[in-house]
Amino acid sequence: MNGRRRVKRVNNLLQEELARLIRFELKDPRVADVTVTGVEATPDLKYATVYVRSLGGPEVIANALKGLESAEGYMRKTLGRELRLRRIPELTFREDSSLQHAIRIEALLDEALGPERDGVDVD
Repeated sequence: MNGRRRVKRVNNLLQEELARLIRFELKDPRVADVTVTGVEATPDLKYATVYVRSLGGPEVIANALKGLESAEGYMRKTLGRELRLRRIPELTFREDSSLQHAIRIEALLDEALGPERDGVDVD
């Protein structure tokens, strides 16, 4: 139980610090509009998946992910100086597709339920 709380705290700490790094310290124009939406570290804190979102289409997010991957070493080094962690996890960047997933589910519910979903009686 205590281990899960620690991982959760580290996830939050990494998310805040990575968001700050990306926004204020990285000079790569590919990552200018990137938002860190979440971090999931493994229980041993060796690896962390960083979920990001960016305005624009698939090409923009692909370029942003490449920019983040190229800056991973710099970010780990900076995190090592800023955070009081024994080990900084290796970072993997992924697109956060939860918004698209939610929109898709909403569309499917609208299609399946039709007028019933809006509170209109169909009888």
